[in-house]
Amino acid sequence: MVAPTTFLAGDLGGTKTLLALYRTDENQLRQQHQRRYISTEWSSLEPMLNDFIAHLPTGMEKPNNGCIAVAGPVSHGEAEITNLPWSVKEKNLCATTGLKQLELINDFGVLIHGLPFLNTNQQVELQLAQQDIPAQGPVAILGAGTGLGMARGLTTKDGMMALASEGGHREFAPRSESEWRLCEWLKADLQLKRLSLERIVSGTGLGHVVRWRLQQSDADGHPLRQIANVWRHGADDYPGHPDLPALASQAANDGDLLINEALQLWLGAYGSAAGDLALQELCTGGLWVAGGTAAKQLQGLRSKTFLEAFRNKGRFRKFLEELPVMAIIDPEAGLFSAACRARTITEQGGKLNQVDR
Repeated sequence: MVAPTTFLAGDLGGTKTLLALYRTDENQLRQQHQRRYISTEWSSLEPMLNDFIAHLPTGMEKPNNGCIAVAGPVSHGEAEITNLPWSVKEKNLCATTGLKQLELINDFGVLIHGLPFLNTNQQVELQLAQQDIPAQGPVAILGAGTGLGMARGLTTKDGMMALASEGGHREFAPRSESEWRLCEWLKADLQLKRLSLERIVSGTGLGHVVRWRLQQSDADGHPLRQIANVWRHGADDYPGHPDLPALASQAANDGDLLINEALQLWLGAYGSAAGDLALQELCTGGLWVAGGTAAKQLQGLRSKTFLEAFRNKGRFRKFLEELPVMAIIDPEAGLFSAACRARTITEQGGKLNQVDR
């Protein structure tokens, strides 16, 4: 039996960074130690990572290999961090920390590596798989957060191969008169010539859909109307700057019919985008819905509005009805997935196997 080996995992974001040590015991991935850092309190990732390693609990084995998910694009082992003035390089991190191998990977694409290992506390079923669908086919994932993330994955003999995507920036295609009017209004409001999918299918997009609905004449006097205007212009003097998507979701749950109408439009657009991705990737291994809104909108993702829009693809309806569809609800799924990737790197002797590098 191979002795358990310790490896590093991280999830670096513009606001916070999670760093942790994991090891595999009896084929189970177990977290040994974790620390949370405020990203803006550090000048770069190198001193933060050095601090983490220098303050490991007494007797804990230092890692040789690791994987850190970063909020930004990664190319040739280098990353520019979104919302932080940081440029991060794998070779520099290894040189300063003594790690033999460290991989940087996009914080959405990294989820592909965790999918095969998620348990029932980390994901829930939105649609059950049918018996005649091959389980080892391609997988795909999308998630509405600040933007709309997408990624694809293939099963190989060395584990999952992640394929990056910028599908959230493709053109938004209205399916109804309401979506058309929303599209035209939002292009004018944001002064855009084209409207990308993530302008609507994202957490931010939900805010835009609500704003559009609140601009209509029957919304005069609605309590969220002024808040929506403040949210749009990002007024810094508003106490506790409003989270319009969260407020709208709560209003819909409380029975606000007008806001619920906006939420249903958003869920339909989200479901349709999920169906398009499933067709594009023929992801017989499953489709996952992730992102910051997944756990918050779980009831909506299970609704007829979302699932019917997902399945409503003409001649391919039966194919979509048979696909397994899951939602990731673990708030630390990115860290866990980075640990899964780090384990693969460790088991491969430190060799990297990424096509998007």
